[in-house]
Parts: sequence; structure tokens; C-alpha cells
Amino acid sequence: TGAVLGPQSIRKELCNLPCWFSRELQLFDAGDVRCADGDLEGAQGALAEVVERLLGLGYFPILLGGGHEAAYGHFNGLKAHLGRAPAIVNFDAHFDLRPYPDGGTSGTMFRQIADDCAAVGELWAYLCLGVQRYGNTVDLFKTAERLGVQYVLSKDLADMSASRIAEILDGFTAPRSDLYVTVCADVFSSAFAPGVSAPQPLGMDPEQAFRMLAGLFQTGKVRGFDVCEVSPRFDQDSTTANLAKVLVFSAVRALAQLRGVSID
Repeated sequence: TGAVLGPQSIRKELCNLPCWFSRELQLFDAGDVRCADGDLEGAQGALAEVVERLLGLGYFPILLGGGHEAAYGHFNGLKAHLGRAPAIVNFDAHFDLRPYPDGGTSGTMFRQIADDCAAVGELWAYLCLGVQRYGNTVDLFKTAERLGVQYVLSKDLADMSASRIAEILDGFTAPRSDLYVTVCADVFSSAFAPGVSAPQPLGMDPEQAFRMLAGLFQTGKVRGFDVCEVSPRFDQDSTTANLAKVLVFSAVRALAQLRGVSID
């Protein structure tokens, strides 16, 4: 609930972007999926239906969060449209693999996805970039290992060469035909993203994330993208919403380039 006004704050910053979009590239606001009655599963189901319908109409979905639990609905919408589970690339300080005996939360969705895939005998693939050692319990690291999650710690990314990062991304994306890319704003250093519920003093530098995102979009395999966990009540001068705005702009620019459309 702390991030409920995130989409509104990101939209406000998006309004300030200069646009040189051609007729070949059109953007539409599909509105909001709300969880006003506390029915999280119902809202996630509604979101999945919206994503599936948008994809069926030929649109590329870019979701604005809101809590990261939106990832469960986004993933299920992509899976319903594709007929198979897309591989997940998550920029996040946390694995979000917690157990969910009392229902899903913003910390359980990738565990839910893993369980859903296992229930029908479907393989899943999950790469988490920017994980904080101090932000996840020992049990969560053990769960990640058991489920075959690939991950890179934030402290390791900070010292990693661009060629090594590209190698990791290529190794994960090459065998896969479809990618779902999701960004949790708390992956970034609090200097760039103070407006989150779990700020990271030693988080990722956005420039590094932009380079990785560019590489992912260049594969032509990304089917959906979202930015989540922007919490305006903790934000300072809309710094986090501004960062989310640039992430969205970068995604649109990358998609336009794939279609041979320049927005520069």
C-alpha cells in the first residue's frame, strides 16, 4: 500500500519528457488496475488479463508500480499470451522468494511463479541482478539455490567489467526465446532512489542498469517491462519517480530502435 501512488508520481514525471515520436510509434495509457478492496489475488488476475489483451492487440506492455507484487500478474499475462513461461530478469536487491502460507505479498511472487511452473512440469528461468547480501535471509539464499535461481550480488556488479556483465547476460538470454524484464526501484543506491520502502545505501548505479537494459532489449526477446516499488511518501524532490521516468524512456527508445524508428 505504501507504493499505491507510485504510478501517479511516475506519470507526472513522464509528462515532462520532450517527445519527438513519429507516427510509427504511438504510446497509449491503458489506465490503472486497482486493489482498493484488498483482494490482491483478484487484482493480479485482472492485471494478467489486461496484459494478455494488450499483447493480443499488438501492444508492448510497460507497467508502472505500485508494489512489486504486480510482477505476478504481469508474468501470468505474458505466459497466457505466449503459451509458455518467459524467462525473468529482475533488477532487485531482494530475491522475492519468501513462502506465502497466508497469501502473496510483494516479497513472494517469484516463489509463486516457481511453484506454478513446477505444478505443471514447466521449466522456469530467473536471473536476479543487484542482490544485497544483507537484504535477504540465509534461508532465502538456500531457496534460491534450490530453485536454480541465477543471481549476481550488488557488490560484485560494482566491480565487474562490462564484458563480464555482457557474458552473464548473454549466457542467460541466448537459450531463451522470451524475456520478462522487471525493475524494483530498491535495487538502486538511495542517492538515486530514496523513494522506496527498503532503501539501499550501497545499491546499484543507474548508469550500469541502463547499459544492461540496453543489452537485454537489443536481443529482441523482451516481451514486457515494468518499474515497481516507487513510493512517493519517501521520495525526495521526485528523485525516484524521475529515475523511473528515464527507465521508461530508455525502454521506449530501445523498442523504437528495434523497429527502425528514431526518437532522438
